[in-house]
Amino acid sequence: MTAPAPIPPRVLTVAGSDSGGGAGIQADLKTMLALGTHGMSVLTAVTAQNSLGVQGAWELPADAVRAQYRSVVDDIGVQAVKTGMLSSAALVDTVAELLAGTGAPVVVDPVGVSKHGDSLLAAEALDSVRTKLLPVATVATPNLDEVAQLTGVTVTDEPGMRRAAAAILGHGPRWVVIKGGHLPGEAVDLLTDGSEEHWLRAPRLDNRHTHGTGCTLASAIACGLARGQDVPTAVRGAKEYVTGAIRAGFALGGGIGPVDHGWRTRTAG
Repeated sequence: MTAPAPIPPRVLTVAGSDSGGGAGIQADLKTMLALGTHGMSVLTAVTAQNSLGVQGAWELPADAVRAQYRSVVDDIGVQAVKTGMLSSAALVDTVAELLAGTGAPVVVDPVGVSKHGDSLLAAEALDSVRTKLLPVATVATPNLDEVAQLTGVTVTDEPGMRRAAAAILGHGPRWVVIKGGHLPGEAVDLLTDGSEEHWLRAPRLDNRHTHGTGCTLASAIACGLARGQDVPTAVRGAKEYVTGAIRAGFALGGGIGPVDHGWRTRTAG
């Protein structure tokens, strides 16, 4: 008799669809597969999106988001959840309430703008992100634009990343990763819970095809947490994976291409 196949860790993404396949739900599921977990999805919005930008976005009703979430969690269960594009206060409130009752680690990527500068979060939703979503996060992963959007803190150097981390932690997440990729020099991120600090550095790669880096990092962290890793271990592993994906990023269309989620497989081949 054949033994049943082992069940991989189960990771759920709650995010929007990127029709170009570089970010959003598509990037999340590719990351989850690449890192040996079973990815599941709750769709929050549909975007018309390609390498040049976002041409349109259509939010799903809160009831549809809630039904998807309950369907997956109540039957299959989850060992980590990652959130991405939650475009309105109604969706932020709905998802925050669902997460609070789930009991799994949560990685919050507070998506505010796309790689091309397109707004993906209504201004009136910012307060809900601060007061409802961030407090349920195990790890929050804002970039510097999202830090400014949420806290008013503008970061221009590494010491500023500490101020940014303190401001985000003030809204309640257990840990925060301040992504310093927009600063000059090395690609440096700061992981902290307010008491211990981990500075994660990688060489600056000469590749403009970086669409999906934020989604990919947050999903990779969720995969590590689903495997039972502690937060610093999960974040270090995610940083390594994303750095390789950026290095292998490739051109698609006429604009910014995606990172390569399957770079390890292609490297091994």
